[in-house]
Amino acid sequence: MSQALHTPPAAQASPAPGEEDLAALAARHGLTVSGARPPLGAYVRQLWGRRHFILAFSQAKLTAQYSRAKLGQLWQVATPLLNAAVYFFIFGLLLGARKGIPSDVYVPFLVTGVFVFTFTQSSVLAGVRAISGNLGLVRALHFPRASLPVSFALQQLQQLLFSMIVLVLIMVGFGSYPSLSWLLVVPALALQFLFNTGLALIFARMGSNTPDLAQLMPFVLRTWMYASGVMFSIPAMLEDKNVPAWLADVLQWNPAAVYMDLVRFAMIDEYGSSYLPPHVWAFALGWAVLAAVVGFVYFWKAEERYGRG
Repeated sequence: MSQALHTPPAAQASPAPGEEDLAALAARHGLTVSGARPPLGAYVRQLWGRRHFILAFSQAKLTAQYSRAKLGQLWQVATPLLNAAVYFFIFGLLLGARKGIPSDVYVPFLVTGVFVFTFTQSSVLAGVRAISGNLGLVRALHFPRASLPVSFALQQLQQLLFSMIVLVLIMVGFGSYPSLSWLLVVPALALQFLFNTGLALIFARMGSNTPDLAQLMPFVLRTWMYASGVMFSIPAMLEDKNVPAWLADVLQWNPAAVYMDLVRFAMIDEYGSSYLPPHVWAFALGWAVLAAVVGFVYFWKAEERYGRG
């Protein structure tokens, strides 16, 4: 009985093996909570590690997009060309939107605008459905969810590159032959791709919570198209209008107009620097960096919520 009274306190307080703190045990063995959002740096590394999946997924989506159509991949080029033909008839012939653009330049001007804007438009629409339209994949596999909107933006870039073959033929047919200035198309489209990817990430998160956004976005994008100078030259159209200077600047410096102007300037001989707003390359870079950074961080902050519920 005296021995029981003098048992060392340390022996009495020693916890059983099953009572060890589970969080400390998991941390000691490198375990993390399933589906938890990783730190931003680790997330970037995970995304880079999935680069082969992103490329393969974008190519598979591109191939499957028109797999049931008889013309197949030709619709990648035929669709924007048909849109350009409709816009030429309505805006070029009926409404006189060719103001300030030489008649032999208007067709390359219009087709370039349609192709370049369609690149942004399709990236946004694909981004809206990137998560909500792939819930089975999101719930079944563990991977950085940003892979999906990035892959869809890459898919649209590949589709634009197919269209550029036709655009080159149109340019040559209307007298604009390849020159060193055509190399400017590469940085212009690279910056636009960054911008589009940022938008795709933003709208992927928004679309994951609000499925009805996919029904609203076509109307928003159509309004954006009409305000971006796809069918007309913004400075020429506003020349005789009593429009505030700030509104003219907003229309010219909006990102869709900036990227269209840069590609037109690079490829169309008669589309000189007088059509461009000041500091256009700085605005192109600024829009791209802003959209990419904001879009990536905004999407990453909800990483653990995608596919839940």
